[in-house]
Amino acid sequence: MKYVITGSAGNISRPLAEKLLESGHEVTVIGRNAEHLKVLTDQGAKAAIGSVEDRKFLSEAFRDADAVYTMVPPIYIDNDWKGYIAGIGENYAAALKDSRALYVVNLSSFGAHRPDGCGPVSGLHRAEHALDSLAGKNVLHLRPGYFYSNFLSSIGMVKNMNFIGSNFGGEGFKLVMSYTGDIAEEAAKKLNSLSFSGKSSVYIASDVRSTEDIARAFGSAIGKPDLPWVTFTDEQMNDGLLAAGLPGEIAKNYTEMGKALRTGIMAEDFFKHRPARLGKTSLEDFAKIFAESYNAG
Repeated sequence: MKYVITGSAGNISRPLAEKLLESGHEVTVIGRNAEHLKVLTDQGAKAAIGSVEDRKFLSEAFRDADAVYTMVPPIYIDNDWKGYIAGIGENYAAALKDSRALYVVNLSSFGAHRPDGCGPVSGLHRAEHALDSLAGKNVLHLRPGYFYSNFLSSIGMVKNMNFIGSNFGGEGFKLVMSYTGDIAEEAAKKLNSLSFSGKSSVYIASDVRSTEDIARAFGSAIGKPDLPWVTFTDEQMNDGLLAAGLPGEIAKNYTEMGKALRTGIMAEDFFKHRPARLGKTSLEDFAKIFAESYNAG
């Protein structure tokens, strides 16, 4: 089988491509930089060098594929970030329309059931819609929870201020979280089997825990067992992101996403269709990775 994987050699795309190569498939990986793809081309993958913003390039890359894995690269822009994300989804849809590929596994997010109010995830809602418009294609949207790796950006906060936090959390709050390796494993299963049909979505979660649990797990792993979780106001969150150097558009959208998490609208559909099994990487497992990064800095 011929597979095309977008996302270069990222935290999901790389292990996904490796699993497909191990299964004996022909794998093409898309990226802007050939050197970044060398870790995969050395294992037998083919490289397609170009941009997901280029529909002509995507059409050529997808043309002879049996199945395609799509994802929106984490590119920050300071103008209509949701629209940019939606536009990449539209590029994929346009390129897939005339390709041989009948199967698409698309990386989305929990919260993508809502058309607005969830920050960048609302852009993913629109990208899902673009792919769902494809006639005759089987499209499966992976909707993982909040990436564990997002917490690595809090290391400076923990070191300098002795707390961890965001504009979500508090009593009774539960955060749906996912490890990128668990997402890659699920994507590989879906692409190896190609047993999905029509247009559908599946939720992926590695753990579901309170923010108090999160602070305790990270704190224990780094020798700060009393590390507290602090819930910020939306204004504090936005100001903090701006102070950290993020563009205003990005800060606004991340603040909106945090609010959607806090109010519960982002996870509402997940809890209605919660997967029977969680991924194998628990919060405490990731806390060890957090500690390695914390101690390396």
